[in-house]
Amino acid sequence: MRRKTSITLLSVGHACVDIYQGAVASLVPFFVAERAYSYAAVSGIVLAASLLSSVVQPVFGVLTDRWTMPWLLPVSTLLGGLGIALSGVGGPYALTLVFVAVSGVGVAAYHPESARVARIAGRGSHGGMGWFSVGGNLGFAAAPLMVAAVVATGGLRLTPLLVLPALVGAVLCLPVLRALEQQQSAGAGAAVWAGVDDRASFVKLSLAVVCRSIVFVGLSTFISLYAKERMGGSTAAGTAALFVLYLGGAVGSVLGGALADRWDRITVARWSYLLTAGSVAGVVFVPGPALYLCVALTSAGLYVPFSLQVTLGQDYLPSRVGTASGITLGLTVSIGGLASPLIGSLADATSLQAALSPLILMPALSWLLFRTLPEPVVPQPEPIVPQPGATAHPKGDDTDATLSHARPDHD
Repeated sequence: MRRKTSITLLSVGHACVDIYQGAVASLVPFFVAERAYSYAAVSGIVLAASLLSSVVQPVFGVLTDRWTMPWLLPVSTLLGGLGIALSGVGGPYALTLVFVAVSGVGVAAYHPESARVARIAGRGSHGGMGWFSVGGNLGFAAAPLMVAAVVATGGLRLTPLLVLPALVGAVLCLPVLRALEQQQSAGAGAAVWAGVDDRASFVKLSLAVVCRSIVFVGLSTFISLYAKERMGGSTAAGTAALFVLYLGGAVGSVLGGALADRWDRITVARWSYLLTAGSVAGVVFVPGPALYLCVALTSAGLYVPFSLQVTLGQDYLPSRVGTASGITLGLTVSIGGLASPLIGSLADATSLQAALSPLILMPALSWLLFRTLPEPVVPQPEPIVPQPGATAHPKGDDTDATLSHARPDHD
């Protein structure tokens, strides 16, 4: 299967999975309307989706460093969809938390292995990883529209229909996995990267991603309610703001890959975070329809570094690509959800505007951290011949682990 075809299928599958990350925030207004949940209560739902992910995703990253687990892609996709599908039919608050947490585990299991497979399929190019990330952004963007189309017409009782993207995503994984198995059996394109782990830089990178995550998850949780409040109580205004927040990420991901092909990843990410600090201030304080422009700029600014941070993490920890992916795509992103209950509690005590104001500082902190990071020097690869049928690669020594360090080439 051609490289671009594989990346395209993986990107669409990524979209199907990340619909369920976006669906959690998209369901918040409906939980408030139908079940009279407080800001703190809906923050708890977002936390349920994030908390298990923050623990489980790095664990799956460690496992994929040791064993190939391609079956995780279709299975985790189905699990992510099933949890959201059931979240609307479980009346008690505790049961809703359980179903949302199940979806979070499915999404968590998907990302480390999918990032490994995407880097193999894209041969390490920034453009390939950027297009893979675009799928996730489009899934986020589609979530509020899909939830609105389904739930707004018949209420939360129709959430079982939301399982359909999971079925599509699981099917799309299969031809890519078959092509990958054939490639590895033939030994095509295998290469080892003899790199040294830079753990200090990886920790700084992870802290920067945490700051980014706090902004994105905080806005994802409350932007629809905030826009509704600022735009005269219109539910459509809130849905539109969430759609813009998610769609802008697709633009940012493509732009990030293109800019990184022209300049280094550190420079691109650093400037992006600096500009994003200003756009977040605009989201909080600029009145009227200009809010949507500020939301779009914030989204693009937060996503320009997104795929670059994934490859940076892999290059800082070349012997633990799955672990690096699990942390940059999972743990650090999910930690943002831990801040949501604090934002919700502050909003209950004061106002949404006051609660969202501290988010302005987060991109500035990411900018400061990136000022201390070096651009990794990626060594030349050494060809290897894989053993056909091998399924385990302890400590990253097997073909499947090393393939993910394939030499970057630009699309």
